[in-house]
Amino acid sequence: MFLLPGVWEPTYRRLQNKINQREQILFVPFFSLNAMKNLSISGLSKVLLLITGVLFAGALFVPMWQIQLEAPQYPEGLVLQLYANKIGGDVEIINGLNHYIGMATLHTENFFEFTVLPYLFGAFALISIALIFVAKRKAVLAFLITYIAFIALAAVDFYRWNYEYGHNLDPNAAIRVPGMAYQPPLIGYKQLLNFGAYSIPDTGGWMLTAAGILLLLVVLKEYKFTKKTTV
Repeated sequence: MFLLPGVWEPTYRRLQNKINQREQILFVPFFSLNAMKNLSISGLSKVLLLITGVLFAGALFVPMWQIQLEAPQYPEGLVLQLYANKIGGDVEIINGLNHYIGMATLHTENFFEFTVLPYLFGAFALISIALIFVAKRKAVLAFLITYIAFIALAAVDFYRWNYEYGHNLDPNAAIRVPGMAYQPPLIGYKQLLNFGAYSIPDTGGWMLTAAGILLLLVVLKEYKFTKKTTV
């Protein structure tokens, strides 16, 4: 009787180990698949990413930003439009006005941004589509952070561009007003002598804004930052 525990104990341990191994084989894949499923984005998020890609691609073909100028001598107004790859609108008339007040004339080839932006927007469109197949929420979050950083850098660069053109004036210009600078507003309205300047997003700018909002919505949905009702 006293020998039985010593005889059966090794056999019992071997049997228990086999049972544990079988449980691991059965349950570990189940939990792994469940975890992978939780990390994958939903079908709705994939649709939003597809729309985001279309918005990025569409922004290549329409003006992103516009600066409207209003003055009594131009009742119909003048507009300077910034595309991803060029400057458009009433460029020649505005360049003529700039010449009189000592501002540099505007030419697409003088800005490297118009060479880089088409590639960036194209890359953003491709990344949005690729994220549909990657289907990982961390990848979408990383892309959103990258896009926010791009917007911040673009705003700084646009401000620098406006500052240089508004302050670096030709001292031999026909019209000189001491202490006067002609820097357009980054966004909004500003009075420049007899011209009222409005700096606002154009069609492409609103498309890029919508793309950023959709990316944010995908992140909020997938990370469940919104309130979830419990039953």
